[in-house]
Amino acid sequence: MGRARECCSSVRENILCYCLLTVALGVLTAVAVVIAAYGVLRQVTITVDDASLTRFDLATTPPTGLAYNLSLVLAVRNPNWAMTMTNKEPLEAAYSFDGQQFERVQLSDKGHRYDAAKTTLHRLVSGSDSSFVALGNAGVAEYGKQKANGTFEVQVKVTGKLKYTARYTKCKIEATCPLKLQVVAPPSANPEPGVVVLFEKVKCKLAKAEKYC
Repeated sequence: MGRARECCSSVRENILCYCLLTVALGVLTAVAVVIAAYGVLRQVTITVDDASLTRFDLATTPPTGLAYNLSLVLAVRNPNWAMTMTNKEPLEAAYSFDGQQFERVQLSDKGHRYDAAKTTLHRLVSGSDSSFVALGNAGVAEYGKQKANGTFEVQVKVTGKLKYTARYTKCKIEATCPLKLQVVAPPSANPEPGVVVLFEKVKCKLAKAEKYC
């Protein structure tokens, strides 16, 4: 009888130990998941998936104005699998040639949310018959050089401020996307409809992240 009681006691102790170990393992797993979800922050990634330049001419008024038509597909990806990104300021893209800005467009407004592990495509179309740009003589000379080469170097700079779920810090975003574009007439005006210019996706370079971002 004594041996039976000892055996039962041993079984109860084993079951108790097993239950405690299971609970401890569950707690550790939950803590690991929370740390993985919210403790490690991955920066947003921005790419130019497509771009088309159908006009890029020096305008006569003002003398250093640009007449242009530019279309972009800008992809903004939130690589974090649990944290949503929310704009604390509008997300904007500025276009420049030879270091001089000639256009600024808004991708998304303040309060816009980028869902976790999702990519958002922004299709941007802009143009002008005479957009002022302070090129100066040097800029005009650079324009002539690039026109002769058949490729224009346009830089897209994306700026904004984001906040991530469960984090207090507001993170400044600054990404530069250098593009090399050929002027291709739209299909309706292209005398050679068989001509196709392929665009190679450009990954934008992010500025160094601030602390806790």
